[in-house]
Amino acid sequence: MKLFHASVILFFFSSCSFDTKSGIWKNENTPDNSIENIVFKDFQKITSSKKNFNQKISINQSFNFNINKPIQNNNWEDIFFSKNNNSLNFQYNGENKIIFKSKKLTKYTTGDYILFKNNNLFLTDEDGNIISFSINNSEIKKFNFYKKKYKKIKKILNFIIENNVIYVSDNIGYIYAYNYNENKIIWAKKYKIPFRSNIKLFSDKIVTSNQNNDFYVFEKKSGNLVKLIPSEETIINNSFINNISLSDDKIFFLNTYGSLYSIDQNSLKSDWFINFNKFSDLSLSSLFYGSNVINFKNKILLSSNQNFYFIDAVNGAVISKKKFSSFFKPIAVNEYVFLITKNNYLISMKLRNGDIIYSYDITQKVANYLNTNKKDLVIKDFMMVNNKLLIFLKNSFVVKFDIRGEIEEVFKLPSSLKTRPIIVNNSLMYLNKKNRFLIRN
Repeated sequence: MKLFHASVILFFFSSCSFDTKSGIWKNENTPDNSIENIVFKDFQKITSSKKNFNQKISINQSFNFNINKPIQNNNWEDIFFSKNNNSLNFQYNGENKIIFKSKKLTKYTTGDYILFKNNNLFLTDEDGNIISFSINNSEIKKFNFYKKKYKKIKKILNFIIENNVIYVSDNIGYIYAYNYNENKIIWAKKYKIPFRSNIKLFSDKIVTSNQNNDFYVFEKKSGNLVKLIPSEETIINNSFINNISLSDDKIFFLNTYGSLYSIDQNSLKSDWFINFNKFSDLSLSSLFYGSNVINFKNKILLSSNQNFYFIDAVNGAVISKKKFSSFFKPIAVNEYVFLITKNNYLISMKLRNGDIIYSYDITQKVANYLNTNKKDLVIKDFMMVNNKLLIFLKNSFVVKFDIRGEIEEVFKLPSSLKTRPIIVNNSLMYLNKKNRFLIRN
């Protein structure tokens, strides 16, 4: 009998793991509010019979990556960092020390993105505030464009910075330009349809889109409408948000119907378009989910419901199609592409033709590294720093992979991660769940 009890106790403790206490795995008793669950919930119901890509492909031991030295970034003026939406290989001190922590910046729920310029942090909240915070003197400034009749409406603000001006569009139908140095509105326009995309700037123009997939071109100085380009409208609004990416002379616009348009920046005419919504019952009510569009070295990288595509940016021809999809924008560096699939596979590919260099199950890698059972991970974001891949989990753990797909370190941020992190001045910056701004050296 004693032997039986001892066996039961031993089995119980052996089934418990280090990670139950560490908290790196998703809590099975907690409702799943992950990006994958929210963004893909409707799609999963439709395609539940489809199997996710789960192929492990080990890197050829003789293969060597040729990656340029990390760059030092001084500002973050676009929510997706650059005009083409691509991130870079950032330089990061990595000393894992909190060197700055602000007081609470707002009592309201904030947006998922922060911007940073000239030692000033910029963020928005659901009350409609544009909040700036000075690192130099810890001064907080708030500007609210909205009248009392909009008080009860939760605002979703899309924003971008150029010079001293913040350009904003919202879910009420306003678009406006705000000079934060002079604390004044330069111009404001109202349209009947909520805006639903990121904002891009080029030359003297602003481009954005609304929830009906209408593509707008405005003048920067006046806000006057230059051109309106209608595209396919969807009857049902899903979680996917229209996405815009710029090259030197083209605009790439992916709408919620699953159509990618190439628009010439000078003529503002469409060069070509291609649809990635491959449902057999394709209609205006079909659901499409994709990733942000990256354009890099005359190639467009994007994910649809089920596939990842390499597209020729000149003519729209499909160079390569892979049978996996992602809800995070990929990272293109030199001649390589790195991405995380929706079922948490870390994949590296050749930019030239889409050939897979390696494919590893992140959750299995973490389980092996921690010597525990494989469970679920909820990923919030990932980026490349110092030739390494940092994968940020929603529970504020960070998994650091080397460029060849092997884990070097798993650590937890000293304060919870709320917004998507950015790298500026060799430091990691983010807002925590208490709406405090942190800088980690």
